[in-house]
Amino acid sequence: MKQLTKAEEEIMQILWKLEKANVASIIEKMPEPKPAYNTVSTIVRILEDKGFVDHEKKGKGYLYFPLLERETYSNQSINKLMNSYFNGSFKSMLSFFMKNNDMSTKDLEAILKEIDKKED
Repeated sequence: MKQLTKAEEEIMQILWKLEKANVASIIEKMPEPKPAYNTVSTIVRILEDKGFVDHEKKGKGYLYFPLLERETYSNQSINKLMNSYFNGSFKSMLSFFMKNNDMSTKDLEAILKEIDKKED
């Protein structure tokens, strides 16, 4: 799967929340300073070319919607991170976050509970 740039991901996050939106609605949800209409329109078309977004005609304009679910993209991104930086080892990745991000034992216990649920 193709990776998203930071700008593309920002727009995808908005589309995942809105489900369908025109360019003006996407811009409305973006933080200040707001990008130019043409900039957002161009990024949306790039997302279409990459297969992340499609559109439907609405009046004189278009409504854009995601073709890929957020969870699917998240899973693929995490797997890529784990494979690229932690040799495919979830244990190494978790250890890294424990050491470098002040993950508490309470957080780790919550993760273990989620793992236990998945194994049932």
